[in-house]
Amino acid sequence: MDLALLRTFVTVHRAGSFTRAAALLGLSQPAVTSQIRALERQVGRPLFLRQARGVTPTTIGDELAHKAAPHLDALVEITEFGLDDESSLRTLHLAGPPEFTAERVLPALTGLTGDDGQGFALRTSFGTAEETLDGLSAGHHDLAISTVRPRGGLLTATPLCDEEHVLVAAPRWAERADSAESHHQAAPPPENIPLIDVHESLPFVSRYWASVFDSRPAASGTVIVPDLRAVLACVAAGAGLAVLPRYLCADALERKEVVALHEPAVPPLRTYFVVVRTGTLAMPHVARAHEWLLRAAADWS
Repeated sequence: MDLALLRTFVTVHRAGSFTRAAALLGLSQPAVTSQIRALERQVGRPLFLRQARGVTPTTIGDELAHKAAPHLDALVEITEFGLDDESSLRTLHLAGPPEFTAERVLPALTGLTGDDGQGFALRTSFGTAEETLDGLSAGHHDLAISTVRPRGGLLTATPLCDEEHVLVAAPRWAERADSAESHHQAAPPPENIPLIDVHESLPFVSRYWASVFDSRPAASGTVIVPDLRAVLACVAAGAGLAVLPRYLCADALERKEVVALHEPAVPPLRTYFVVVRTGTLAMPHVARAHEWLLRAAADWS
């Protein structure tokens, strides 16, 4: 069986469409279609079901991908780094959300970038869960941090840690919210306090309101900034209230720059997963980073 055809097949399987696979491979779409048809003739069975948007693998296609993908990834590893024993430094391509990756993941992994001959180089990309998982599936990354557990068998996800969310504001807004009563009544803060979030849809605020207050926020966002660290800075400056991960605002809470408006008995949580392409834990640098992160996460609170 032609390895070039298998490489194209695995790329299509991961990308979910001939068009995206062609772009990743630097080929034309007709060339990708022709290669998949040639492989289907060799196998004697259809590998994909063509749909209006992309393709869906058949059961035979899924089986072939699960068998072939790890070996093709290993071959790519060899061709990229060669067989020279002196070339021990590997590059780990990591992707994840900017704040959690910067504050938690990268500091944990710097212990593996040392000069003991066993370390690796790091290359990092930031993005949404969808972007990072798509990039991982397409082979752009070796390891991804995601708040979404991927479906299917091409990606393997392991729970990493839970993130507690806290409703915070500057002290002057906390006084206006009449916090003494609100703590006991679990009532949402007054509607005239500005809301700060990372997107117009208010993902953090809306999730908190639904979980704690069983309602939706009545107001739209006053400040929208796509980075939780910037959200914290705006809250501390007195721009309004926001929902933030506790790890991110713990120091500001301790310094009284911001205060928690509520302390629910069961705070909203979000789970992070460390995700790899199935089979790539056979690669030593990926396995080492995966294990190192799981160990570090045991101490995160």
